[in-house]
Amino acid sequence: MYLPIPSQPDCATTWREALRAVIAQGMEAHNVILDIADPTAGATLADPVVRKVDEFLRSKNVKPVETVANTLFPAALSRRYPGPDLYEAFMTKVLRAAGKSGPWSGYYFERMIHLRGPDGAVVNQLADIIDRISDPKVVARNKFEIQTFDPTRDVTRSPYGGQCLSHGSFKLRKAGAVDKLDLTVLYRNHFYVEKLLGNLIGLGRLMAFVAEQSGVQVGALTVVSTHACADQPRDAQKRQTSVAEIKALLTACDALVTD
Repeated sequence: MYLPIPSQPDCATTWREALRAVIAQGMEAHNVILDIADPTAGATLADPVVRKVDEFLRSKNVKPVETVANTLFPAALSRRYPGPDLYEAFMTKVLRAAGKSGPWSGYYFERMIHLRGPDGAVVNQLADIIDRISDPKVVARNKFEIQTFDPTRDVTRSPYGGQCLSHGSFKLRKAGAVDKLDLTVLYRNHFYVEKLLGNLIGLGRLMAFVAEQSGVQVGALTVVSTHACADQPRDAQKRQTSVAEIKALLTACDALVTD
């Protein structure tokens, strides 16, 4: 069973069409497949749809779009600490400031740059991928995997919490005279109201960073949500978002595009 969403040009349009499709399935679907031609296009609060969704999330007292995106790639920090300096800056400034204990910090970027193996050794998966893509001696074009699920820390009996993004796979694709970097990711669970738009934007920024550091161009982003839901977040007063409110948000976003 799967639910393919037709390929879309950007993150905001993908979010609209994916959420609409999951609502039509009864607020829940399995193996939803998304494809974004340019995940960096319009991926800021300057985009009216992104801004509208951000306002909605803030009104529901849940994480805004940029906060969700930053769990995948710390965009503002990367402007202050470009290139490889970003890794240490993230670990010392962001992660330490977050002050979270336990197996899951809430930051996928941490798993990408600081994944501890069974022997205790730390692996910077992102730096290794960039190094191999940049190396002209490496002829492989489909061996750039990144793991965010850790079976030694993430397997519990609780239905709540933990990572939702499990795996990513970068690929190099020839497009005329240039190489483009595609990314396919797998989510075990995906909240399409609270998280999807921020996730797409953050993944696009991650792709842009890897592409820039590797000397290639950003390609397409493909997302497989093995379980997707049109979640109904509760606000500060514990009031659950209604289906009507979610549909009204979609209608308002559609109007911003057609106006």
